Amino acid sequence: MSSDFEAYEQDFGTVTAEITNKIGKIPKLSGEEKTQLVLNVDKQLEEVRELLEQMDLEVREIPAQSRAMYNSRLKSYKQEVEKLEKDFKRSRIAYSDEVRNELLGDDAISTESQLIKLREERAHLLDNTEKLERSSRRLEAGYQIAVETEQVGQEILSNLHTDREKIQRARERVSTHLSPAQTGVSVLTSVCKAVSRDSWLAVLSFFSFYFVK
Repeated sequence: MSSDFEAYEQDFGTVTAEITNKIGKIPKLSGEEKTQLVLNVDKQLEEVRELLEQMDLEVREIPAQSRAMYNSRLKSYKQEVEKLEKDFKRSRIAYSDEVRNELLGDDAISTESQLIKLREERAHLLDNTEKLERSSRRLEAGYQIAVETEQVGQEILSNLHTDREKIQRARERVSTHLSPAQTGVSVLTSVCKAVSRDSWLAVLSFFSFYFVK
């Protein structure tokens, strides 16, 4: 049974290699030639699917102790076919640059020019957008600095007002403490003046008494 599986594997490898080669050629063709190659690849893909079905039947007949290895190989082959089918689908609608230019003629050149122009306009738009974003960031930074400067100014004015109140209260306290002292000095001055006056009066009285006598 395993020999039959391996025979199917060889056929599978041969056919898939041919399909891969043809899929690569499809975008380079046009018209009837392309149509014929597409039909040929489609027929070979159907052949590959039949080989997968035959290999699947063979795996079921293989003893259980060896079946896991063949199941793994069969799974990889199925994944390979799925990839080939996707590549084939893309190749049917794809054209090489040469074929596209041949089919479209002057329109292809015009379309290419339009694409280049659109790319340039897009790049210019992105550049302007970046410039606007940079300007916006600078304006935001300037506004933030202005707000912070205003806050600092308000804090300074508030501190000055607080310091002024402290100085005013200190002056009032000093004035309160100096008032009794100033009163004492005034009294002392008056007493000194009185004592001095009395002393002079005493001296004058002495001399007047002496000379009169």
